[in-house]
Amino acid sequence: MKCPKCGGLFIQALLEDIQIDRCNSCNGLWFDELELKAVLNKKGSEKLDTGTKSDYERTSKIEDIFCPKDNSKMIKMVDVKQNHIWFESCGVCRGIFLDATELKDLKEYSLFDIVKSILVSGREG
Repeated sequence: MKCPKCGGLFIQALLEDIQIDRCNSCNGLWFDELELKAVLNKKGSEKLDTGTKSDYERTSKIEDIFCPKDNSKMIKMVDVKQNHIWFESCGVCRGIFLDATELKDLKEYSLFDIVKSILVSGREG
């Protein structure tokens, strides 16, 4: 498969029994349906994200991307708990693409993120 952001090739990375795809150029990560949830629950899974800040800056602003599995236009989504993290999701196969460093960021749910989440939910109620 080719990366929807930069056109690089995905190489396979393995975490215990979960196989994900990492771009050999921009270090973005592709997760098939339900893989991201499983990866987030595994200790040490942030090590799968080998990307750098410059990788992230190079690709994070690229929009209107298409699913590497079925060529459907991907939908820009925001993480519910950490609304500074935006990712792309395929409405057909339910795959998810994370730019470099976003997996690390998702795994580092900080006290600041918790307080911010409480404050935002308090305004809505």
